[in-house]
Amino acid sequence: MGFIGDQVESIRSMQVRHVLSQIISLGMIVTSALIIWKGLMVATGSESPVVVVLSGSMEPGFKRGDILFLRMSKEPIRTGEIVVFNIDGREIPIVHRVIKVHERQESAEVDILTKGDNNFGDDRLLYAQGQLWLHQHHIMGRAVGYLPYVGWVTIVMTEKPIIKYLLIGALGLLVITSKE
Repeated sequence: MGFIGDQVESIRSMQVRHVLSQIISLGMIVTSALIIWKGLMVATGSESPVVVVLSGSMEPGFKRGDILFLRMSKEPIRTGEIVVFNIDGREIPIVHRVIKVHERQESAEVDILTKGDNNFGDDRLLYAQGQLWLHQHHIMGRAVGYLPYVGWVTIVMTEKPIIKYLLIGALGLLVITSKE
């Protein structure tokens, strides 16, 4: 009958109490993942403690599909650091190196200019219209470590949503139909 047919038959033969127990288990797994994510946010001080490199702009240091671990601290950002930042009006964060920091004496604010290692010019063309510098509120975190190529799973699931839905459906089905 096949794998899917066997799973459907398994669900039909289950008692309601067992199905509810499995659904609660699935909910607990999802809740645990969210708690871990929020814990990482608090521990790292970053709104997104883990990001995936989506382009080749930081090669050869970071390649597309690498996962970066971020940390945000109170220390001033320095030239040469790799930061992840958001631009007003854009959803996807950008991973680039700080090439210039300008500290304003009168207000203690910091202006930051970035550039991808594999790009010819600075990022001013990427910034919002009329914006010449990034400010502290744009910075999501500093790269403190990475795992090469592990983020390809995320890239594939983003570029091919059907794979994401099939994977989530299959995992949910396995949790619900497991006998333990």
